[in-house]
Amino acid sequence: MCGIVGYKGKQQPKDFLLEGLKNLEYRGYDSSGIALKNDDEIQIIRSVGKISSLEEKVNNENLINCSMGIAHTRWATHGIPSEENAHPHRVGNVTLVHNGIIENASELKEELLKENVVFNSETDTEVACAIINKYYEGNAVEAINRAIKVLKGSYAFCIFFEDSDKLYAVRKDSPLIIGYGEEEVYVASDIAAIISYTNKYSLIEENEIVEIGDRVTVTLDGNVVNKEVLTATISADSKDKCGYEHYMLKEIMEEPLVLEKTLKPYIDNLDKLPDLTEYEEIHIVACGSAMYAGMIGKTLIEENTNLRVTVEVASEYRYKKVIYDRKTLVILISQSGETADTIAAMRKAKMAGIETLAIVNVVGSTIARESGNQLFIEAGPEIAVATTKAYMLQVAMLSLLAYKAALSSGLVNDSVMNEIKIVPRMVREILDRRDDYLEIAKSIYERDDIFFIGRKIDYAVSMEGSLKLKEVSYIHSEAYQAGELKHGTISLVDDGTPVISIITDKDIKEKTISNVQEVKARGAKCIIISNEEITGYDHLIQVPKMSDFFQPLVVVPCLQLIAYEVAKLRGCDIDKPKNLAKSVTVE
Repeated sequence: MCGIVGYKGKQQPKDFLLEGLKNLEYRGYDSSGIALKNDDEIQIIRSVGKISSLEEKVNNENLINCSMGIAHTRWATHGIPSEENAHPHRVGNVTLVHNGIIENASELKEELLKENVVFNSETDTEVACAIINKYYEGNAVEAINRAIKVLKGSYAFCIFFEDSDKLYAVRKDSPLIIGYGEEEVYVASDIAAIISYTNKYSLIEENEIVEIGDRVTVTLDGNVVNKEVLTATISADSKDKCGYEHYMLKEIMEEPLVLEKTLKPYIDNLDKLPDLTEYEEIHIVACGSAMYAGMIGKTLIEENTNLRVTVEVASEYRYKKVIYDRKTLVILISQSGETADTIAAMRKAKMAGIETLAIVNVVGSTIARESGNQLFIEAGPEIAVATTKAYMLQVAMLSLLAYKAALSSGLVNDSVMNEIKIVPRMVREILDRRDDYLEIAKSIYERDDIFFIGRKIDYAVSMEGSLKLKEVSYIHSEAYQAGELKHGTISLVDDGTPVISIITDKDIKEKTISNVQEVKARGAKCIIISNEEITGYDHLIQVPKMSDFFQPLVVVPCLQLIAYEVAKLRGCDIDKPKNLAKSVTVE
């Protein structure tokens, strides 16, 4: 998740730009750069790797005297990490930085090449830069307005023009804010970048164009927008939506970063993980989304080892008769570590002398303190009631445990480790396709009933997708094993009923497609999420093909963003759904 900062004021912008980038490092990046501008010159400095490398280059340069600049941290999508692909980019009159992804970049590039435009990078960003330059005839706002009408995808741009002393910004899907200092204006991806300089800021809404000169002017479709000036009362590392409309969206968009943080220690050393093959039976005990994560873990472990695994709802497990007649490990999953039923289940197992392992986010929580062993996920604060990034990390941790167990059993080789390293980037690309999820949401948000179907691990993923949708949108939703449709469920399907099908298991793909055809024949609106091209249905979201261990991690974000967009269209209180609490600390 790259970061943007921009500055216009009375000072040399170098120090702010570098500090702002450092404050955005948590968003993830592989290269960085800055551009400085005065009336006569534009100076661009870029570097691969850490911001410290950029800082060293900047400090060794003879910088132009100026009071305006932009800077960027890039996480590579189009093109490898390199100085040529790093931002800022310049084409003709236009220099800019960009967060997001331009989905029609290839198509636009072909048109621009026919017009003899020369490109110096592999990036979609340079294409966007060229499009704005194409439309620029002295009026920056008009050029930006024309450009964003042809650009498809997500973007946050911070721009300056060679013959103008103003700074410009515009966004769609990717967050951007403007901050107000004493005769200084800042642009940033979130408040963390500017909180050391000002606590006064405004949120930039979709396709609002910010023009920063002697004053700040914001327009939307040519009409001036009066922006509310907000006051941040938090420190840079506190809980803030960081320019996102909802905490839920912010937390979904943080998934690549927290995945990278959680996975990295184990990529370097799998021995940090317990070996499940030391046990004869595994009990996974949790509630809600954590239990659905456990269902994915069960499938992965059983399919790739000879272990017997059960998944139990904690509120049932704590009261049921459990026979511990084998060497058993009880895995407890809880974001907060304070879930009452899960705590009770843990204590029940411990009283029986059974070993326990907690997958938990909060280090000082009850489950973390009392469990025999702990695996901590690096989700950070999760404020939205409906869990997103914490659930993803629970799935990721179970995937790692399953992979290590399979490796210990000699049933897989270590080549899968190479795939683990690209999982965060794959998730980033999935998240950047927000227009796809919005299109689906618009077609289903007025329905009263929505169904999810899948087989094996796809069914386990469907359970969480269904839960997320009903949690935040209040639409009745159910997930079913696809093979069970003919045993009653299909009677609920009529003309226009949305059926979301997950199809990633190649061994049973054709079976699930047959079930999709059954609901299609009864008038269902068929939405498919698959790692293969499947035609003939209303919507297809095609995700990258991954190993079985990590395939769910590129499907889950699609379901989360569909749920989010549906809830937003329905005007729901997304971060605080009715009747729900973040941590269920009572029975």
